[in-house]
Amino acid sequence: WVQTMIFAIKEINRRSDFLPLLKLGFHIRDSCDDIPVSLRASMLLVNGQPQRGISAESVCLSNQREFPSFMRTMPSDAFQIRALARLVSYFSWTWVGIIGVESDYARFAIQLFLQESTRYGVCAAYTHLYPVVLSQQALNELVDIIQIKLCVVIINFCSESEMLVILEEIQYRNITGLQWIASEAWSTGKSLWEKSGDILTGTLGFAIQRAEKIPGLKQHLTNLKPSHIRKTAFFAEFWEELFQCRLNGSVNTHSHGAVNYFDREMCKGTEDLNSVYSPYADVTQLRVSYNVYKAVYLVAHALQDMSNCKSGEGPFFNGSCADMKSFKHWQVSYFIVLITLYCIFKAQSFIEWPMPDGSLHLVKVGFYDASMACLSELTFASQAVQSVCSDSCPPGSRVVRRKGEPICCYDCVPCTEGQVSNVTDSLECSHCSEDTWPNEAREVCIPKTIEYLSYHEIMGILLCAASVLGASISVLIIAIFFKYKDTPLVRANNMELSFFLLVFLTICFLVGLLFIGEPSDWLCRIRYPAFGISFALCISCLLAKTTVVLMAFRSMLPGRNVMKWFGVNQQRVIICVIWLLTSPPHANSNTGYHSAMIIAECATGSEVGFWCVLGYIGILACMCLLIAFLARKLPDNFNEAKFITFSMLIFFAVWITFIPVYVSTVGKYIVAVHIFAILASAFGLLLCIFAPKCYIILLKPEKNNRKSMMQR
Repeated sequence: WVQTMIFAIKEINRRSDFLPLLKLGFHIRDSCDDIPVSLRASMLLVNGQPQRGISAESVCLSNQREFPSFMRTMPSDAFQIRALARLVSYFSWTWVGIIGVESDYARFAIQLFLQESTRYGVCAAYTHLYPVVLSQQALNELVDIIQIKLCVVIINFCSESEMLVILEEIQYRNITGLQWIASEAWSTGKSLWEKSGDILTGTLGFAIQRAEKIPGLKQHLTNLKPSHIRKTAFFAEFWEELFQCRLNGSVNTHSHGAVNYFDREMCKGTEDLNSVYSPYADVTQLRVSYNVYKAVYLVAHALQDMSNCKSGEGPFFNGSCADMKSFKHWQVSYFIVLITLYCIFKAQSFIEWPMPDGSLHLVKVGFYDASMACLSELTFASQAVQSVCSDSCPPGSRVVRRKGEPICCYDCVPCTEGQVSNVTDSLECSHCSEDTWPNEAREVCIPKTIEYLSYHEIMGILLCAASVLGASISVLIIAIFFKYKDTPLVRANNMELSFFLLVFLTICFLVGLLFIGEPSDWLCRIRYPAFGISFALCISCLLAKTTVVLMAFRSMLPGRNVMKWFGVNQQRVIICVIWLLTSPPHANSNTGYHSAMIIAECATGSEVGFWCVLGYIGILACMCLLIAFLARKLPDNFNEAKFITFSMLIFFAVWITFIPVYVSTVGKYIVAVHIFAILASAFGLLLCIFAPKCYIILLKPEKNNRKSMMQR
């Protein structure tokens, strides 16, 4: 950098068209990479002089009130910080460790990064400042934090020297898998590559835009001969270390303490910088050197403008111009400010990548332009690591913040039943509509399946078959009774009522078919009244049969017309008519249950009407059971009391069981239970009342005669 400054000054001084009346000079002081020495040398240099920074990035230096005479050709760190925040966001790294050397440079940089990164949802796993001179205790504390926090991505704001010490400790502890993000101060430091092994492989960092070429600089840098360098300590040290030789009369004192220094051969004077590689002569990465070159020309242009000032038209007091033989620093600063110098931060994003020969090389992977404020065309040779406090919550879940922890640390909770989320890291789950339901992953709402007892499923087929079987048996018994209607057994058991009972039982069996299939309004309006009326008529027939026998044997007074009140014509059911007129049953799509189904059902309309029908049938059944009990001592051949009693007990058992199941069951199963209750009670009536008679008619015809009937 010093040589570049000297080269630029000599180049300007050789020009006849630029500052013809002035010659530029320089005064060089070595910082020795030591803070006290640097401060002492800096105070000597800046006392009363204009300052031009060529690599100082600290944001605080942009404060013109505190540093009115400081200007720089190096962009402020604010631009680099924005670029780093965008870079971290690009890779979706939300959990980042941030460290830096204890200095204004790192302190301001970390503060800015924390502010900027929050825009992209990035959280700091930790922030840690360490001293410039890293003692073993401070180094252990730093590396312990890196190990304990388990954060993969680390941003370090420091220079090459501090980073080298940290890397040595990282290597010693064999810590691997870290993704380093380099600040500009060390992102292109080749000394780190040579000494860090593969620890820095894949390291990302921004470097200021480099110049492709400064004509003549290469020749200037390599045009060094032993005779030219003996007077300058750092040139002498550089020469002796590069060529591993000794110079006579060298003022270099540093290498004299090196092992075997005096065993080295004397320098021959024929050494050539072009024959060996050294970072000194490498002009492929002209970054800070280019800033040096620009800074020299900036001052030169200001001096040129100041020298062109005409008396009476100057910018100073009373139109005066500066005296070019004795000008002040503030006068130069005035003209420097007038120069339009676009110093937009255009940085290249680099990654350190191993080459086939084992060496590390910088590979350009992207570009950042502060005027565009975006990263463009980043490409990578491998998949980037992940660095998050919590993995992203996939669709179908929502984010739940952890109390007392950064916003990047959270838990993923699955959406509750009936809710979905279709984006990653959703804060809330949304409810599905009444006719939709979440899919298994709870990512989208899908239409609910419609559930009803179908003719196409096993349960529907079996119930349908049972209904048809019952109706067929009833019709078969009707045929048998009709064929043997003149026999004493059929005539003795009230043939007319028996036929009515068989017809109504046939209807009861067929009513079960009305409960199968997709409900509709007309089907629902037929279903429940048909069920109620058919069973009411069946029980009424049984009640009439028993009552007729009882009255026939217990009516003692001749001429009493008691029987007229117990005929079939007097059995009327008006409850169903009232039900249909007031609040009839209707088809309903039930979405009230937390289920992935829409239950297609028949709503009863009036619950009072439904339970009144069941209650009316229950009252008839109770009366039938009571009268059957009273008729228990009548002559056996005219008495069906015991069969009616059995049938009523089956009837009560079925329907008492039905009520709690009906109340607690939903969907097609409640329909199946209802059909089962109808069929079970109908089969109970059919088998208890008519099976014994059919047995005698078909298998014991010898008992089907008047003599047998009149034995008692």
